[in-house]
Amino acid sequence: MKILVLNAGSSSQKSCLYEIADEALPKEVPQPLWEGKVNWTQDRGVAEIEVKTATGATLHESIYGDSRRAHVAYMLYTLSRGATKVIGQLSEIDVVGHRVVHGGQDYRQPAIITEDVKKAIARWSNLAPAHNPAALEGIEAIQQSLGEVTQVAVFDTGFHATLPDAAAIYPGPYEWIEQGIRRYGFHGISHQYCSRRAADILGRDLASLQLITCHLGNGCSLAAIKDGRSIDTTMGFTPLEGLMMGSRSGSVDPAILIYLLRYANYSAESLDYMLNKASGLRGISGVSSDVPKVMEAIAQGNCRAKLALDMYVHRLQSGIGAMLASLRGLDVLVFAAGVGEHSPEIRQAACEAFEFLGLKIDSQKNQQQPIDEDIATPDSTVRILVIHTQEDWAIAQQCWHLLKR
Repeated sequence: MKILVLNAGSSSQKSCLYEIADEALPKEVPQPLWEGKVNWTQDRGVAEIEVKTATGATLHESIYGDSRRAHVAYMLYTLSRGATKVIGQLSEIDVVGHRVVHGGQDYRQPAIITEDVKKAIARWSNLAPAHNPAALEGIEAIQQSLGEVTQVAVFDTGFHATLPDAAAIYPGPYEWIEQGIRRYGFHGISHQYCSRRAADILGRDLASLQLITCHLGNGCSLAAIKDGRSIDTTMGFTPLEGLMMGSRSGSVDPAILIYLLRYANYSAESLDYMLNKASGLRGISGVSSDVPKVMEAIAQGNCRAKLALDMYVHRLQSGIGAMLASLRGLDVLVFAAGVGEHSPEIRQAACEAFEFLGLKIDSQKNQQQPIDEDIATPDSTVRILVIHTQEDWAIAQQCWHLLKR
């Protein structure tokens, strides 16, 4: 079975092609036959296309035009043409899986894409404006390039559909519930993959484990996982709630926003930009949304950068504490995504607050760029794992299971 996966971001569209035997999924994550990425630069109408194959062939081109759908179609064209060709024709692809950030209350399981599903994705775009419209563009590009191939939507919110009402419902007026205003949670594909991968690494039954998974990238969220199910998470109605992030504020006192609207001449649009693009590490440090660049600035004596990192760690530790309270115990702490995988300083700082629980990180292992490894000391009461989250492979697995059913 040939499975194409599209993972839409606000400024990029990543894709990869897997070939999986019809009989069974492989135990180890396979290397994609082909990987493609479209990056939209700051210059309007310019797209950077990057493609590589499992055999080492590469392509890097800049193309022009305002149609993102056409850019994605061109990237897909390289699957069956030129030096990066890996299949004879696009019709060999059996199914296409899409990461869709927000499925609202409509879709809590992967779904074969129909006109109704597309309408639902569009309907929830106002809560994920950077991602849901981009997913729709990818779906339409596939229809244009591959015709009637089966397409599957895998929702980032789906894994958190198991949140108990006490964790999911906001303490506003009861009418909010009827209006669909509740906590949905995000990064669910990553949190689910990491929990299952952690059980595999430890040789344990997932249902027997209590885990906190830390997805720390430009966007950051935590999940408390028990019996293989999400029971609490830090993101909420939108991906803005929760931890301090690269350029997002995370949770703030809502009265601040009322104050700015009333007394500082802010509009809804300017608040939206401020909270999503000009806050977090970028807003406090004045340097960057990237942890390594903030750390470079700290090394040069930048006090704002030091404050930003201290705040980031404080809120991360507080979030882990909240997840710990929901679980009432902890077997495994997982770090994943760009910062979680590549910043030993953040991992060390996050763990220090919980040494009183017997959680002990091995400083030497932590510094050795561990991937899919346990970096806790032998006598630690909690296993500490660094996991390379593989959302694309998780989406491919969901597609395989759906078609098999």
